[in-house]
Amino acid sequence: MTPGPSPWWHPLAHQDRRPFLLGRSRLLEGLRAFFAVRDFTEVETAILQVSPGNETHLHAFATDLVDADLSVHRRYLHTSPEFACKKLLAAGEQRIFTFAKVFRNRERTGTHHPEFTMLEWYRAGEPYQALMADCARLLALAAETGQRRRFSWRGVETDPFAEPERLSVAEAFERFAGIDLLATLDTDGASDRDALAAAAQAAGVRVAEDDTWSDIYSGVLVQTIEPHLGQGQATILYEYPSVEAALARRTAHDPRVSERFELYACGVELANAFGELTDPVEQRRRFEAEMDEKQRIYGERYPIDEEFLAALAIMPEASGIALGLDRLAMLATGASRIEQVIWTPVS
Repeated sequence: MTPGPSPWWHPLAHQDRRPFLLGRSRLLEGLRAFFAVRDFTEVETAILQVSPGNETHLHAFATDLVDADLSVHRRYLHTSPEFACKKLLAAGEQRIFTFAKVFRNRERTGTHHPEFTMLEWYRAGEPYQALMADCARLLALAAETGQRRRFSWRGVETDPFAEPERLSVAEAFERFAGIDLLATLDTDGASDRDALAAAAQAAGVRVAEDDTWSDIYSGVLVQTIEPHLGQGQATILYEYPSVEAALARRTAHDPRVSERFELYACGVELANAFGELTDPVEQRRRFEAEMDEKQRIYGERYPIDEEFLAALAIMPEASGIALGLDRLAMLATGASRIEQVIWTPVS
């Protein structure tokens, strides 16, 4: 029998990983300094939450909280510190950031791990374009801490010092797939599934009979668009369809799209940002729609955090972003797999 790879704690395996881990530590130091000079406050958020998040395809770890009277309450390990951070904005914080351990089930690949670190930061009273500028600066910072002139992953290179290209989702669909995405969307949020299906098939993307508009959209994005992003320079993909931005507010110029962007380098998605939705009635409607879809596909749903909706009612206008620290550390250190930059991977 051929022996398997050594466990991460084997001295030889650790010796191989240690340079990447030390690079991760230097990156953390640099990031904390970045936020400190910009008057951000570092916060910590509870991992156990009433709701782990209400997105259709996010899968959480569940546990039970037992009180002193032996009453049992279902809780979840959060998939993001977002709800807690927005409650802090409602409480009066203006600029905050956190390095949060987060947990997502059904995800384990070279760039996914069931437990990982999310860097989130929020700017009250500032537009989400300010986060785009932050992202450009952080890419350069990561390169400097890793002493790298370029990022490289699986043969794709990105210049972290170059200004990121800003590309709308609609422009990306037209450029890389020849699809007029906005023509398949109505201003009231309705979508034309058949029109997108025909366009996707013409672009060479397989479409199943039971695929929804969102399924087809995701297939085109993953297969024909994402491989082109972050080549040569980073890409900021912005103005996502409103039906794909459950926590973001709609743009003022076109209700079909919302204030959401994602940051890509070397074809790797690094961050996801929103101009935050602060309407609790609309947020409840979106959460319920997401959970209805989750029930249809997976046969389960997560509860809605009522305190979060109450906090939205008094939360100021804000922008917020979640960045995968481990993925950024991969690019900054030259690691090829996410477990190389996690001190103690899940066994």
